[in-house]
Amino acid sequence: MKIKGILFDVNGTLIDIHTDEGAEEIYRGISHFLTYQGIYVHRWEARDEYFRIMDEQKRASAEAFPEFDAVEVWREFLQRRPEASRVLPPDKLRWMPLFLAEMFRGLSLFRLQLYPEVKNVLDELFLRFKLAALSDAQSAWALWEMRKVGIDNYFHPIIVSGDLGFRKPDKRIFKAALSVLDLRPENVIFVGNDMYRDIYGAKQLGIKTVFFSSNQGRKTAEGVEPDYIIYEFSELRRAIAFFEGRQKL
Repeated sequence: MKIKGILFDVNGTLIDIHTDEGAEEIYRGISHFLTYQGIYVHRWEARDEYFRIMDEQKRASAEAFPEFDAVEVWREFLQRRPEASRVLPPDKLRWMPLFLAEMFRGLSLFRLQLYPEVKNVLDELFLRFKLAALSDAQSAWALWEMRKVGIDNYFHPIIVSGDLGFRKPDKRIFKAALSVLDLRPENVIFVGNDMYRDIYGAKQLGIKTVFFSSNQGRKTAEGVEPDYIIYEFSELRRAIAFFEGRQKL
């Protein structure tokens, strides 16, 4: 197999991340902040409205695998409170949804780090292959988090589902990466940690797959088998050698 490019899932594959969107401190912090701004919201109102608007976004979508837009959730949240436009200057009101989305993520985040050997392996692969990242996430969060752990410059493109309105396993995400890379499926490997969203998604296009059995993601999916399994990220070197015919499984 002639490998020219490698596509990566991000969270659970490159980044070991833990968030808890149900944590009470998220909504306490947001309600206190908004109250300070003159927008009086109880913490449980903030929580319930956030998830209600998110669900409304998804239900309004015609996509098979809909994705929400976190910034637009908070924009709608503020629009449902007429006092927001009275107490906030126009410039501040315009930027507040992004700020609230970032605050939400910051308060929900408990762990953000790379899996062992990720940087070392990417340093090697960057010299040999075109690399792209495909993340089921929000740009307001994902791009900053990739910069924070120092891996954003390895990938072009970085495709984030929140910008598209749909998420993996929708094959259009994989096609978008192939288009930017100008590569055919038979010359690409996909590395991911979720057997359905990642492995099944990539296999729909005939892309060879490496399943990283990390501490996150779905381990099985009916009728889905990866082409190679790794249990430590450093084993990706061995997987690539296998696909290139330099090593037996």
